[in-house]
Amino acid sequence: MELIRIENLYKTYHLGEVDVPVLRGITLTIHQGELVALMGASGSGKTTLMNILGCLDRPSSGEYWLDGQEMSRLTPNERALVRTEKLGFVFQSFNLLARTTALQNVVMPLDYSPHRPPTKEARQMAEALLDRVGLADRAHHEPSQMSGGQQQRVAIARSLVNRPSLILADEPTGNLDSHTSVEILHMFQQLNAEGITVILVTHDPNVAAFATRTIRISDGQIENSTTLLPAPHFDGDGSGNGSGSGLALVVDKEAKRAFAAGGAGADGKAALAVAAPSAMEPRVSAVAAAELPAQTRAAEASQPSTSSLYGGVPDLRKGKALSVVRVPRTFITALNALRRNKMRSALSALGVIIAVGAVIAMTEIGEGSKAAIQKRIASMGANTLMVQSGAASSGGISFGAGSVMTLTPQDGDEIGRQCPAVSYVSPLVRARSQIVYGNRNWVPTFINGVAPTYLKVQEWEDFEEGEMFSDTDVRNANKVCVVGTTIRRELFQGESPLGKELRIKNVSFRVVGVLSSKGANMMGMDQDDVVMAPWTTIKFRVSGTTLTNTNQSAASSATSDAVNSLDSLYPGATVLYPQLSATEIADTPQPIRFTNVDQLSVKAASTPEIPQAIAQITALLHERHHIKDDQSDDFNIRDMSEINNALSSTTQQMSALLLVVALISLIVGGVGIMNIMLVSVTERTREIGLRMAVGARSHHILRQFLVEAVALCLVGGALGIVFGRSASIAVRFIKQWPTQTSLPTIIAAVAVSVGVGVVFGFYPAWKASRLDPIEALRYE
Repeated sequence: MELIRIENLYKTYHLGEVDVPVLRGITLTIHQGELVALMGASGSGKTTLMNILGCLDRPSSGEYWLDGQEMSRLTPNERALVRTEKLGFVFQSFNLLARTTALQNVVMPLDYSPHRPPTKEARQMAEALLDRVGLADRAHHEPSQMSGGQQQRVAIARSLVNRPSLILADEPTGNLDSHTSVEILHMFQQLNAEGITVILVTHDPNVAAFATRTIRISDGQIENSTTLLPAPHFDGDGSGNGSGSGLALVVDKEAKRAFAAGGAGADGKAALAVAAPSAMEPRVSAVAAAELPAQTRAAEASQPSTSSLYGGVPDLRKGKALSVVRVPRTFITALNALRRNKMRSALSALGVIIAVGAVIAMTEIGEGSKAAIQKRIASMGANTLMVQSGAASSGGISFGAGSVMTLTPQDGDEIGRQCPAVSYVSPLVRARSQIVYGNRNWVPTFINGVAPTYLKVQEWEDFEEGEMFSDTDVRNANKVCVVGTTIRRELFQGESPLGKELRIKNVSFRVVGVLSSKGANMMGMDQDDVVMAPWTTIKFRVSGTTLTNTNQSAASSATSDAVNSLDSLYPGATVLYPQLSATEIADTPQPIRFTNVDQLSVKAASTPEIPQAIAQITALLHERHHIKDDQSDDFNIRDMSEINNALSSTTQQMSALLLVVALISLIVGGVGIMNIMLVSVTERTREIGLRMAVGARSHHILRQFLVEAVALCLVGGALGIVFGRSASIAVRFIKQWPTQTSLPTIIAAVAVSVGVGVVFGFYPAWKASRLDPIEALRYE
């Protein structure tokens, strides 16, 4: 049966402007089951012809038919598929993968087979083949740990793992000693006897003597073709010792001596003999073997017996059940390649580790700063609005905000009732004075007259001790107060102040509660250095006025011995009743027509409702203060969220800047990986050529190198996350800077790592997949 047919084949290499013809009109036919030797001197074109027969190269012109299919017009991937299904290669230099065990080298062609078996079955097939070539005990040894003959046996086992119909051996004994060469050639004869077509490429007539047909090539043309012996037939185990149930091929001692001596036997070629199964019958000569009936030889060639070398392992080409969905082997191949080059892989991932670590650390520090600022703003009252009195002016001179007292407690009551977007309202009256307890004194940062709802406005409802004063205390102007933790520390020396009395401008206040600590605000002022009392008490007893339309803050500077006076209320009026003394006036404040407050503290129902709350408050105050559309407001509203937004915007900009710097580092790390991968492609060019020779298609190579790049980036990203978190924790404990873990950033870092691997790994992977297998194998 015809296996190979070549018609008028030409091959010309173009070296710059020079054309070098190598093959010049070769025509030949090789039948299935032949053992053919392609002989010729160096430069005769025999290796080029073998590369074309092995679908590693294509002719310049002519036709090449393999098993009834024309090969010269196939695409590179189609030729690769032919190589993995029908061809097996045994190279002169073995071409085994370094730092890879014999078992892994044998399994490699199965990784690219369209009928790839499960990993367990693939290992069983490889182990069976290694056992049949006598290397069962060397399955887990690397090439550097084996002799040349053992490496060649591994190469033969690798060529057989896909059950090829044609084996191409290029100078298979060129690097071996004479004894090992005879054993390897014996093995090729055994394979041929079991029905596999074998083509030996050699320049040595002693090697060609082991073939049944010799084709001599000279200057790119076939010089002659000689048929020597028929392919021996094996019915036994093929071990060569005659212990099977059929015939076993042995090498005559005289032939061995002749091969070892570099010469031929007495008849001009190495003599072969066929031994009977019992090994007791006399050996027949090679000539007698040649006299076997031609019909028998043809039948044996067309119906080869089951190969004993496979040890009963199922044929992949016949088992559709083996084609199941599983992880591509190229993934495992890529990971094994990284494992074999640990130092290079570590250096490749280092740039990504540093970059991702910088991204994580900088982002967490930025998020921590942002959270700290937001916490400080929240400590001043989230969703807080400050409604302040307007500014008075005279002669074009403005006296500043609060110089006109236009806000009243009734304004606050109506805001709470009529504005749905407002949840709480509290009047605020400020004072500034020294406070005294026993023989100790202190000047607090804040003395605030407020309503009980003020703590809800400020979101400060926790107490270390005691409780807030009540609305009844506000209505009756009772002399009670609550203090911050700074007041307790400075004035009471850490003692519990509950029930104790302190004096503000000679007015005694009983302490009913101690507020929880709140820390400094965003301006750096201590919020715990505060005394809060009913606003009526601060207004009427501490500030010293019961009726005023002047700046309350200015009035608060009055001396402690000042008393209330109503003499200037109605200047020029006639006194109808007896004049009261100063003490009587101080003890009996008169009902007032108009009471102002410094400020109204308002809490919006939610952050989105702040603009609505501002609009409702503005409309209400316009109505209550009789402000027309063409008149200026006698109040102003300050939105604390504006400060929050401004600071948040600044923090976000700084965080974005840090992130950009870190991303630049990540890009630099990606460029480093691309450089390493390009170097890896160059370094592993022969490996790529070998993988393509045994059946790898372009997408296999592309996927392998792409997986390597992505795996490096993923590992680098994971280690970078650990590095970044460690740096963030170190900064928090050593520098006491606030940090905050950001899960989105961690996820983004992993995603970016994968993206960097894909983007920067694609070009080297693409370049590797575009290599020509024959050029890659020749690369030094």
